[in-house]
Amino acid sequence: MKKIAKEFKEFIMRGNVIDLAVGVIIGAAFSAIINSLVKDVVMPLISLITGKIDFNNLFVALDGGHYLTVADAEAAGAALLKYGSFITAVINFLLIGICIFFFIKFINRLSSGFKPKAEPAEEKKPRLCPYCFGEIHDEAMRCPHCTSELPAPAAAVATVGDPA
Repeated sequence: MKKIAKEFKEFIMRGNVIDLAVGVIIGAAFSAIINSLVKDVVMPLISLITGKIDFNNLFVALDGGHYLTVADAEAAGAALLKYGSFITAVINFLLIGICIFFFIKFINRLSSGFKPKAEPAEEKKPRLCPYCFGEIHDEAMRCPHCTSELPAPAAAVATVGDPA
């Protein structure tokens, strides 16, 4: 039993498990904020644009009855297809996705120090043998492919006459 407790403690104390727990807690809090944004800000604006439609009261009573609100239908015990709640959930999901996108974009920008990405360095062209056109090392004096003697590389020519 002590071995299992020790393994469990090691498992829980791993960084990725703790990071995951923090992520879930932050996600729940973030979700509550977004739900409030949708319910209290976005949906009233959409209702204003669409003529005061309350999406949460859009439903179909599956028993064939006619009810004014979801609460009336639920009080009567009717089975409901609440497509208005689904529309609200889709808008919620899209807003959460947009917020997460911009949040991650902001974090990535912070981590790069607000610096624009540097252009990648231009690749150096390989040195080719003038006889067989095989690729050779920059400091080679003979071609490894055709064994021809090569002219001195440019770096070696510059350092040959220098007193060092």
